[in-house]
Order: sequence, then C-alpha cells, then structure tokens
Amino acid sequence: MSEPVVKVENLNVWYGKPQIIGRDKRVHILHDVSFEIKRGEILGLVGESGCGKSTLARAILGIETGKTGTIIHNTFRPQMVFQNPYGSLNPYKKIGWIIEEPLRVQRKYDSKERKRRVLELLGQVGLPESYMNRYPDELSGGQRQRVAIAAALIQQPELIILDEPVSALDVTVQAQILRLLIDIKKQYNLSYLFISHDLNVVYQICDRIMVMKKGEIVESGDIETVYNHPQHPYTLQLLTE
Repeated sequence: MSEPVVKVENLNVWYGKPQIIGRDKRVHILHDVSFEIKRGEILGLVGESGCGKSTLARAILGIETGKTGTIIHNTFRPQMVFQNPYGSLNPYKKIGWIIEEPLRVQRKYDSKERKRRVLELLGQVGLPESYMNRYPDELSGGQRQRVAIAAALIQQPELIILDEPVSALDVTVQAQILRLLIDIKKQYNLSYLFISHDLNVVYQICDRIMVMKKGEIVESGDIETVYNHPQHPYTLQLLTE
C-alpha cells in the first residue's frame, strides 16, 4: 500500500500569543486533529463557517505557526485554490504572467518552454490561447477559477487543497469546474483536500469525508457510509438542513 501524500497527527492550533504571566489568552482553534490523505483520493472536509476548516488548510501548507502535532508530507509543493479566485489573482498582471510566475521564481526552463507550458495548461483547463493577454477583471468567475487551477498545476503538485472552490459560482458553472477537477485529478494522479459547507457538492466529488465541529473531527469515513448512516448528531444535522 502506498504511503499517504500527507499525514496529520494530533494537530492543535492556537491563535494569539501565550501569556508569560497570568491566564493563557490564546484561542484554541484545532483540537487533536488526525487524518491522512491517500494518493489519488479526494478527501472532503465539511463543517459550518468558523469551525476551523481553513485553519487546517493553512496549517498543512505551513502558514500557521501557533501549532503542535505532526504533519508529514510525502509530496512537494502542495498548492491551494481559494474560494474567491479574483482575490488570489494579481489584478494588475495578465493571465499568462500569473500562470508563468512560479516557473520564473524557480528559474526553471527558458522563456520559450515556460510559455509552452502555460499554453498547454490553459488548454487543459478549457481556456483559449488568447486569454494569456487578458486581465483577471476581464474574466467571469468560472474563468478566473480555471486560471487559479492552472496556476496551481504549473508547479506540478501531488496535493491540491481546494477551499470552497465552487461556492461563489452559479450551479451550471459549479458543475463545469467540478468536472474539470475530476478530469485533471485523473490526468495528473492528484490528491485533493476538498473543503466545503455544501454537502451536495462534496457527495458529487469526494471519496471520503471528514466532519468538523468547533475544531474537532467528529466523524469520518467513506462518502456512502457517512451520508447513508451518519453516526454523529452533528453530521445528521448537516445532512438534514
């Protein structure tokens, strides 16, 4: 059995600085979270807003500093695709520049090869070559999300964290982006951590699911079992809302 792309053990995250004297005023966000993401799988993470889902994503990426526990990466350069693609794209740069930038920073390939890779990825996410010269504000929400996916793929990750990637899109565009995510997962043998509050979307795309409440994983399992036979009252509440 292959090793997981990432393994999290007893992860705790606090916000705020510990007090040297007196009562500790830190806020405990994540509580002893443990799980792993297998190679080639889509693991869903659901829970209400503020429960710690995005904090967990940032901890996996190494952005959160106030943490204890162990995060073991068996992959290089995990990437993240955010809910609001416009907020994650530089509005003053053209699409081609945005997608190519990681390769320039890494000083990988010459300019001709970088451009070839950008064009290849644009095609794979369903955007024509002419979009290289457009700015983010000239694109629709779905098109921007395709650019964000291409920008993640250019670094050849094995793990992509998708933080509410379709929640800002209408239903038709949601379906298109989900189909795209499934297609490129198969093509590149990717693993996803798919974060969402929408259980219908999670059911469509995920292999397994974790349910988070107030920074704790209260239930996890394969998608069919959890949806058809929920064991925790909070899971049942989410499914019936």
